[in-house]
Amino acid sequence: MTTRWLKFAAVGLMGIAVQLCALQVLVKLGAHYLIATGIAVEIALLHNYAWHRRWTWATEVRTPYRLLRFHIANGLVSLISNLLWMRLLTGAFQMPPVMANLIAISATAVLNFVLADRWVFAAVGQSGARADSRC
Repeated sequence: MTTRWLKFAAVGLMGIAVQLCALQVLVKLGAHYLIATGIAVEIALLHNYAWHRRWTWATEVRTPYRLLRFHIANGLVSLISNLLWMRLLTGAFQMPPVMANLIAISATAVLNFVLADRWVFAAVGQSGARADSRC
């Protein structure tokens, strides 16, 4: 395992806590579990982006539109995956939302790392090649 993967995982664990807490609060306040999931994913996404930019990929060259790329890659993957898993696990199988959401988050962790590392935070030189090919 690389140092970057370990940092990604540490940020992800914090993000999981943020997302599950937000989901729990929203559901307890009466929000439908799918709406609560979407909002909780966005809160965790912004949390994770801030930490990844400052810590996980802190040495990478800064490029414009990084947050937009993060939303396109990790945001869409996380949102779609979370909503589908939640609909199946909570909607169809009546699993408690927080437990179902933990499974949903776990289902996309590796894909989110690859997208973040290879596209969102990738340092691109003038030739278009990644400046740092290490993970």
